[in-house]
Amino acid sequence: MNAIVLEENMLADRTEIERQRRAQAVAAEFAYGGAVEAQEVAVEALAGMTNRNYLANALGKRFVVRIPGEGTEEYIDRKADEEAGRLTSDIGVNAPVVYYDPKTGTQITRFIEGCVTMSAEVFKDPGAVRRAAVSFHKLHTSGRKLKNDFNEKTVAQEYLDVLKARNAQLPDGYEKMQKQADLIRDVLRATAQETVPCHNDPAPENLVDTGERVYILDWEFAGNNDPFWDLADLSVETAFTEEQDRILLEAYLGRPPRESEYGRIVLYKSLAFLLWTLWGVLQHVNANPRPAYHFASYWDYAMDRFTKCQAIMNSDRFAALLEAVRLRA
Repeated sequence: MNAIVLEENMLADRTEIERQRRAQAVAAEFAYGGAVEAQEVAVEALAGMTNRNYLANALGKRFVVRIPGEGTEEYIDRKADEEAGRLTSDIGVNAPVVYYDPKTGTQITRFIEGCVTMSAEVFKDPGAVRRAAVSFHKLHTSGRKLKNDFNEKTVAQEYLDVLKARNAQLPDGYEKMQKQADLIRDVLRATAQETVPCHNDPAPENLVDTGERVYILDWEFAGNNDPFWDLADLSVETAFTEEQDRILLEAYLGRPPRESEYGRIVLYKSLAFLLWTLWGVLQHVNANPRPAYHFASYWDYAMDRFTKCQAIMNSDRFAALLEAVRLRA
């Protein structure tokens, strides 16, 4: 190992040690009410990409402490994040929020006992797909409204503004896909229903399953949106097959989906892939040290998302699905 790599690894280790100490201190004060010293709180790293999540354990009680990742303050509205976390706790689809610091985004929630973090492997069970659908349906039909709206085009432009200010490289062909995306947005807008509270970032590590119920965690991107975005993005992040998409939709709707409803999922999947392309480039520019999933770097992640966006938009079935959505067939 050369000297530069060794130095980088030592810095990463020191940063992680500092994050763990911070998680211990926050948990000791706000989860355990000062009844234990910080060093008495055992912490264990959990899944996460931009943020760092730690399982805190003391006095026979367990909590999850979220320490926000570097650079997230550039694009996360912390007041909206707190509001969404508390509202969804009230609805019962989120882990109960115990503490939230609006200045930093540090958060403590109760640990859901007997749960497993969702993954592509867990979702091979159709029952897990259906339980996720039920939780999203409960969220979307709650009759509540969030502080912010979520519009993927607006978010994409915010990412682009940051990336352009840094002279960041975008994937070749990005502009062409963006023009196609505008056509898709026109169709979705013309056939839109009323917006509802949405999570907007249902990556598998943001969901946990008890076998009876799925909880949805980490509400940083929450906002009022078309509910089909949540379903489509869950499919994107968990690499659902068409069969899984249709199982999800049928459990969500309570009946077999129409072709326009399946098409709506596909259209939103293409836009989600395009949006997370930009998010991946932003993580690459921010030098986020923890790669996404199995990817070697966030640039590789971004290129994977972009390639999948192209595959959907250029597929033989895409025009027919776009027309089905347009006609509400």
